[in-house]
Amino acid sequence: MIQVKKLVKRFGPLTVLRELDFKVSPGEFVALLGPNGAGKTTLLRILATLSRPTSGLVRVASFQLPQAGPELRAHLGVVSHQPLLYGDLTAEENLIFFGKLFSIRRKRIQEVLELVGLAERSQDLVRIYSRGMQQRLAIGRAILHNPRILLLDEPHTGLDQEAGEILDRVLKDVALEGRTVVMTSHDLVRAANLASRVDLLSRGKIAASTPARDLSSSDLVDFYRTALRGGERA
Repeated sequence: MIQVKKLVKRFGPLTVLRELDFKVSPGEFVALLGPNGAGKTTLLRILATLSRPTSGLVRVASFQLPQAGPELRAHLGVVSHQPLLYGDLTAEENLIFFGKLFSIRRKRIQEVLELVGLAERSQDLVRIYSRGMQQRLAIGRAILHNPRILLLDEPHTGLDQEAGEILDRVLKDVALEGRTVVMTSHDLVRAANLASRVDLLSRGKIAASTPARDLSSSDLVDFYRTALRGGERA
């Protein structure tokens, strides 16, 4: 579903991704871990067609990027650091507006509002929502059109415990439906519990990759530290 070979991304003199290789099979849920500055957000932005690679091969759902970016976007659900919602519209109006791009029916909009726990606040303006509520609505928007691929950049940011548990349930349902998910996170244990595979990105390359089922909580910390030290030497 996702194939990346020798991907390089530079910002002026700064090289963020260094001939990175990355592959995700259909239906796989990959948790992408790593320290700040490792290139996680940059990689997701390239996969989401929001940034162009400097060089290398990038294919997502058989579309080659950046050439086929517009055709690919209908198959993607994206959650970034910023919710990017319309504050002067209600939650329902935000989803109606987005849904018109894909001819989404009102029934589906109500289903999604229920799913992310916002049905009772669906008529409130988004600008009065808490940060966590806005994040939940952004996640609802990302899954509204049943995309084949979800790209989630720190989706638990700003969520309280209850909202985080709602998101976990949504992501588990998405995984059971066979959708492909790539999620960045700094929460090692939560990411490993949700994902089928854990990859560590360090200094612009994948430093290590392992099935999530092979990692206990203590193993996960050791895996992270050992792989990170290896990445720092690269």
